[in-house]
Amino acid sequence: MFHAVKTVGTLPDFRLHVFFKNGEEKVYDMRPLMEKNEAFKAFLLTHKLFDQAKVAAGGYGVCWNEDLDISCNELYMNGSNAIDMLS
Repeated sequence: MFHAVKTVGTLPDFRLHVFFKNGEEKVYDMRPLMEKNEAFKAFLLTHKLFDQAKVAAGGYGVCWNEDLDISCNELYMNGSNAIDMLS
């Protein structure tokens, strides 16, 4: 199933606050991915890069540039319930 992203915001500690078109909200922690994937370590080198997160065309995920993106289904399936994370 396709879980389209409506909007995205950044939170401290390399977390994303993702709003999906179905009305759900998730918080996705990028830190584990940054440890596993060299490309995402760019956030550590250029901290302001992380804050440039934007919704990819068609809501298929979140992207930063041509090299860095993450799929909507990864965000949805592995994100935490925003209400639990932000309260």
